[in-house]
Amino acid sequence: MKALVYGGPGVKTWTDVPDPRIIRSTDAIVRVDTTTICGTDLHILKGDVPAVEPGRILGHEGVGTVVAVGESVESIAVGQRVLISCIKSCGHCANCKNGLYSHCLGDEGRSGIGWVFGHLIDGTQAEFVRVPYADNSLYPLPDAVTDAEAVMLSDILPTGFEIGVQYGQVAPGDVVAVIGAGPVGLACIATAGLYGAGTIVAVDIDDNRLEQAKTFGASHTVHSGRPEWRDEVLAVTDGAGVDVAIEAVGIPETFTMATEIVRPGGHLANVGVHGKPVPLHVENLWIQNISISMGLVNTNTTPMLLKLVAQHKIPAERLATHRFDFDHVEDAYDTFSRAAETHALKVLISH
Repeated sequence: MKALVYGGPGVKTWTDVPDPRIIRSTDAIVRVDTTTICGTDLHILKGDVPAVEPGRILGHEGVGTVVAVGESVESIAVGQRVLISCIKSCGHCANCKNGLYSHCLGDEGRSGIGWVFGHLIDGTQAEFVRVPYADNSLYPLPDAVTDAEAVMLSDILPTGFEIGVQYGQVAPGDVVAVIGAGPVGLACIATAGLYGAGTIVAVDIDDNRLEQAKTFGASHTVHSGRPEWRDEVLAVTDGAGVDVAIEAVGIPETFTMATEIVRPGGHLANVGVHGKPVPLHVENLWIQNISISMGLVNTNTTPMLLKLVAQHKIPAERLATHRFDFDHVEDAYDTFSRAAETHALKVLISH
């Protein structure tokens, strides 16, 4: 089969590799019908995730058709159309029983690490993929949900909702600022209303993404390239600061920005993947009684979000802005990596 193989920082190749095979009785083999590229994949290519070794097939998002299952798989059948979750779940360990799938203790990839695809085991940017713990890591899809909608549920929608909205403890009527209106930031914006956010402020340096943010539910937009950006955010709150500041970029500057706009007693939810140390000015923040959260998505909300997507309550398909076939995966990466020029949100790669 063909797959996108990581060759070290800055190196990737669409090349022939052996077909995956069932290794354990709980595995399934899925033909990947649609996959996409995540900002984390770009971090990997920059060398920000040293656990990813050369030779690894990239990708952790996908929709496909089951072509084989191990003898212990009970709820997934050959021929089913499925969503591939970015997080493994053995379903039996203490963490999985508590919904903390991101720290599944199953030994696939590494015990205690839920994100394994394209990280610790071969991923989904390939024609076929082996999925461990298939009963818990795959979700059958209703016909009403398109591939373009479903693939957003592999990672960005549950990430935005769980790590941004839930960890940020968004409550009815809150003023929420989302710094970074890329795909994950837009997922935060699109799901903040599920917990009753009253006002949602999108903050970004890209005018196109700010316009996109309005279509996903942002009530206000602020261009962060302006010197007065902070004053503009605070003006929405009568100077008090936002109840919840969500950082959805993953660079030190945007994390610091989030600390500058959150009100006393408020919440800062870090969603972005950081490749560098971030200064934390505790000498200034301690007196503000703020809570700071961060984490890896658990995907325990995926079934609920899937229902809402099927009911068209979340505009998931609108995140897909560019489409490519598998033979043009490298063109897809080029387009996604130049999002400011191409206006790309999520790029779909399909058969």
